[in-house]
Amino acid sequence: MEKTFAIIKPDAVERNLIGAILKRIEEEGFKIIALRMTHLSRRQAEGFYYVHKERPFFGELTAYMSSGPAVLISLQRENAVAHWRKIMGATNPEEAEAGTIRKDFGVNIEKNATHGSDSQENADFETGYFFSKIQIHSGAS
Repeated sequence: MEKTFAIIKPDAVERNLIGAILKRIEEEGFKIIALRMTHLSRRQAEGFYYVHKERPFFGELTAYMSSGPAVLISLQRENAVAHWRKIMGATNPEEAEAGTIRKDFGVNIEKNATHGSDSQENADFETGYFFSKIQIHSGAS
């Protein structure tokens, strides 16, 4: 079993889409092994997105991600990273395939409803950034 990390972003939380997105996650065979809602500080958002520090969108991204509550989730299933990215869809909702979360719930490239790790290495970092080991369920039934 593989683990990945996901965020239901502030725009989706504000539009009351938490339940709809969690339902999709479970329908896709993911086990939710850690979950919490939090309002990131700007500093936390900057630390989380440090890999994009030199990119021109860094300031806007971290301002947006600290603009309201978000739901942080650790997920588990076979091929978790790739499968979560597939069901999320392309970063830009206009380019996402029909039936993906971002196509159905995203507003634009910034307010695209969800975040997902792009590799197992990043999933491990991102999960550890927000959850301690004691907060993560083993995933065993």
